[in-house]
Amino acid sequence: MAGCSLDETRAEFCRNSAEATHLKLVSIIVILASSAAGISSPVALARLFARSPAYANALLVIKCFAAGVILSTSLVHVLPDAFDALADCQVATRHPWRDFPFSGLVSLIGVLLALLVDVTASSHTSEDATKYVRIGLEEVGKGVGKQVSPSSAAAEVAAVACHGHGHQGEEAIDVGMEALDEEERLAKLKQRMVSQVLEIGIIFHSVIIGLTMGMSQNQCTIRPLVAALAFHQIFEGMGLGGCIAQAGFGVATVGYMCLMFSVTTPIGILLGMLVFHMTGYDDSSPNALILEGLLGSLSSGILVYMALVDLIALDFFHNKTMSSSPRLKKLSYITLVLGSASMSILALWA
Repeated sequence: MAGCSLDETRAEFCRNSAEATHLKLVSIIVILASSAAGISSPVALARLFARSPAYANALLVIKCFAAGVILSTSLVHVLPDAFDALADCQVATRHPWRDFPFSGLVSLIGVLLALLVDVTASSHTSEDATKYVRIGLEEVGKGVGKQVSPSSAAAEVAAVACHGHGHQGEEAIDVGMEALDEEERLAKLKQRMVSQVLEIGIIFHSVIIGLTMGMSQNQCTIRPLVAALAFHQIFEGMGLGGCIAQAGFGVATVGYMCLMFSVTTPIGILLGMLVFHMTGYDDSSPNALILEGLLGSLSSGILVYMALVDLIALDFFHNKTMSSSPRLKKLSYITLVLGSASMSILALWA
């Protein structure tokens, strides 16, 4: 309990509502600008160099950097903060928080929820794709006068293309080629789904950051957070922006996703300030710490799953471009480590 007394003495020394409000207003502008710059730069570069031969490789490298940033965010920033919140002496001395590691449990729930969303979305797209491919293969079979198995689809389409069978054969070629391109279309749908779920997890985390900062009246805590969170948002925005750029969304969707990421943390800060002024809610109270710990743990689980499964594993083990180029794989791994390191270093300040 002596530790609690020391913490309370330091908090009283640093508590200055007027100065804290001023710092939070400054942080809204700084974080908004840094978030917008971070997420829009990969998207803008992707649009600018879309016709370049090295475009696909550059986008893959950016995505690996993004995966490192997101993995470090979840394991070095979000999860330790959640553990600290639930391990605070005001919470850890109460039942049931002293009896069970709830941070780990809720992180596990976040992983399982992300898996459920992933499996559900993938199953729906796979069912549609299977039906589409089957219809296409049947049409190819009609065009050449026999049924076609999936394993011989490429050979049959090639045969039709080489020898020709009139107008019916030409239609079969078109449908068959669309069927053969279905794998690429599915990969693009997967990338889009990953980007959307990833943004949800990051926004969830950003809201927690904003609310926590907005309700805080501790200027000693807020002052270093302003600069640290600005860099935090730049790196995290670059990570999400790289995924969005690779997903190939339309201009309107890209703009909406960039806007949502940019404004979420500033809105969270404003909401935190509003909650404090309306209720006088203390961010260091046991209930606030429990809420922060549970939401942070859930967010961490989601981000860990997305980084490891939908970004790192997908690219390093299932990407044909990377598999065919050992040099590109080494470069991608280096950028993955750099992304993780750059985000981890920020843990010294935030």
